Amino acid sequence: MSFYEERILPHIIDKACSMGQVMKLRSQLVPRAKGRVLEVGMGSGINLEFYNPDTVEMVYGLEPSEGMRRKAQPNLKRAPIHVEWLGLPGEQIPLQDNSVDTVLLTFTLCTIPDWNAALLQMKRVLKPGGELLFLEHGESPDDSTRKWQNRINPSWKKLAGGCHLNRHIADLIRHAGFELEELENLYIPKSPKIAGYIYKGMARKPVA
Repeated sequence: MSFYEERILPHIIDKACSMGQVMKLRSQLVPRAKGRVLEVGMGSGINLEFYNPDTVEMVYGLEPSEGMRRKAQPNLKRAPIHVEWLGLPGEQIPLQDNSVDTVLLTFTLCTIPDWNAALLQMKRVLKPGGELLFLEHGESPDDSTRKWQNRINPSWKKLAGGCHLNRHIADLIRHAGFELEELENLYIPKSPKIAGYIYKGMARKPVA
């Protein structure tokens, strides 16, 4: 990775993903994780403070960026649960089939190059009936906003480490074979609409 991607971008992403309203949304979702958890795109460990140690056995933190793993060290020291790093991308999850109870995705699916391969890997390692908890930004239903998302997306990807503004997160999750059980959509207050349309919810791996 370049100097920008390893030394500068992690700080930008960390700041953008830890704004007040974003942290409020994280605090509503992360405590629902239980058992053995796989957090895909753990980044700087922003979610660690929200895990419930009474319901979470341990967390596998999948994060390919060395810069992000380095930035996560202070949060790891304060974490209420045990974390095991997995330094690989989402398309390569080094865990056994049916081995985790919860998969957590927060502002990650927008960036993974092969989103379908990554979601299929998540489904593979998730136990039947296990939960995929997600908090992602993506394609807006409003024509004017969506038009700007599509227009800006090529330049945005270059500046934001491959982040896409215009992925329809719910459709991606369904396409990978998950059963979408909960979905809430909203704009983050006081955030640019092109980057602030949120998909928040829970999908389940089919039992059979």
